[in-house]
Amino acid sequence: MTSVIQNIRDLPRSLSSSAILSGLLVVVVGYASSLVLVFQAATKSNVDNAHLSSWVLVITLGSGLCSIVMSLWFRQPVIAAWSTPGIVLLSDTLVHYPFSEAIGAYIIAAIAIIILGYSGMFGRIMRLIPQPIVMGMLAGVLINFGLDMFKSFPQSPVMVFLMLVVFFVMRRLGYRAPTIGALVVGLVIAAARQEIHLEGMQLSLAAPILTAPTFSIGALLSLALPLFTLALTGQDAPGQAVLRNAGYEVPINKALTVTGIGSLLTAPFGGHGITLAAITAAMVTGPEAHPDPDKRYSAGVATGFWYVITGIFGATLITLFGGLPTPLIHTISGLALTGAIISSLSASMADPYGREGAIVAFMCTAASFTLFNVGAPFWGLVFGVLTHLIMNYAKPAVTKSN
Repeated sequence: MTSVIQNIRDLPRSLSSSAILSGLLVVVVGYASSLVLVFQAATKSNVDNAHLSSWVLVITLGSGLCSIVMSLWFRQPVIAAWSTPGIVLLSDTLVHYPFSEAIGAYIIAAIAIIILGYSGMFGRIMRLIPQPIVMGMLAGVLINFGLDMFKSFPQSPVMVFLMLVVFFVMRRLGYRAPTIGALVVGLVIAAARQEIHLEGMQLSLAAPILTAPTFSIGALLSLALPLFTLALTGQDAPGQAVLRNAGYEVPINKALTVTGIGSLLTAPFGGHGITLAAITAAMVTGPEAHPDPDKRYSAGVATGFWYVITGIFGATLITLFGGLPTPLIHTISGLALTGAIISSLSASMADPYGREGAIVAFMCTAASFTLFNVGAPFWGLVFGVLTHLIMNYAKPAVTKSN
């Protein structure tokens, strides 16, 4: 507690314009790349605007408050984010379950994260399911977003083509946020064609809506288990790696406990999970955020501040995204996940001994089917692990013949 108080006292001297702007950039990129996925998941699952507004409110507030707590506690730029792989999962599976069962699954996944953080068993859990299989499952979920982008091409070929070109040109030139450039191009084209409908939009505050949870085996297996697994492998582990690469040894068990508590508190209001930030974490861990590594924690605090401020106006954000044309939503979603698709496919095929299980997990998950009220991501893990065991269990060592 003494160190936290000292870090708070040091904050005014540690804050810089670059730290404040880096925090704002994290929030802008987070909204541009993944908030649209929340809207898409809610639309597919017929979640009404009031509950969607509550969902956006609690995941942004939760991310912001967890970022502030961890950055001040650890004196490191440790930021939180809502689980992007979790949103992708929900886009395919949430439609099969009542919203109350999804809330129950969120609560179970959050409790599991808290137990994991408190017990210090993060490393052991990560070794139970081979990484290639988890990445294959994630790639199977993600690939549909890439396919939806090109399915939108016949509807708006000019928009999709120009957004695609701008995104990859900016990426080639090394811009930090090519998604924003593509989004701007898409908005300009959509506005020129009068395809943006913002009639009646006004600045309004979001209100949390409490939903009583219900529990089912189907939601436990199809939602809670994959959400738990994806949070660890798709966000927490990469987030830890980003921080370590920047020279920060984050106390991972304490971080998991903080994000787990954040997830538990937000779950009854629609929050699907708070995790460590992965890709956007790099925006506050380098010299661009602050030249002094010891003062970069201020960028983490700034990130949390911006999340809290913008989250309060979640209802306005929902109206904004609801007025955008579907091809624009699909294209920006696909482009935003391009890096994640590449990394998940690459990671799934990196280990020669895990490729068969990974490709089975990928194909099974990409099929987006439901069996016994259990969704494809769970079956992807099951068949992936089964294939891995068949191919590798008690495999004799390869010996060279003379």
